[in-house]
Amino acid sequence: MNIVSFSLVLLGVLLNAVAQLLLKAGTNAIGAFEFSTANIVPVGWKIATSLPILGGIGCYVISVVVWILALSRVEVSIAYPMLSVGYVVNAVAAWYLFGEAVTPTRLLGIGIIILGVFIVARS
Repeated sequence: MNIVSFSLVLLGVLLNAVAQLLLKAGTNAIGAFEFSTANIVPVGWKIATSLPILGGIGCYVISVVVWILALSRVEVSIAYPMLSVGYVVNAVAAWYLFGEAVTPTRLLGIGIIILGVFIVARS
């Protein structure tokens, strides 16, 4: 995999991770909710006007375009496992930004993911 291909894969993964973090920030601001016929309009309006949620959706759209570019250059059997790096990024960012727990078991899982991605990338 050359540097352009690797950069496209990494950019796609990071955009996807940022999208998740923005969606989480948006839902944190809105609070817990349930969809029902009574609250679909107020909740829908909150979602539709939430800048973090709109930013997350925008990152998803851009990530799809970048991912298509990446897949035009890299085998899907190599590119797709790289999406696992997004979990590592999100786990660390969620701990830092939202105070989410990163337990020893999660750290072990993150280590296994990193090792797996390394092995696939070297194949």
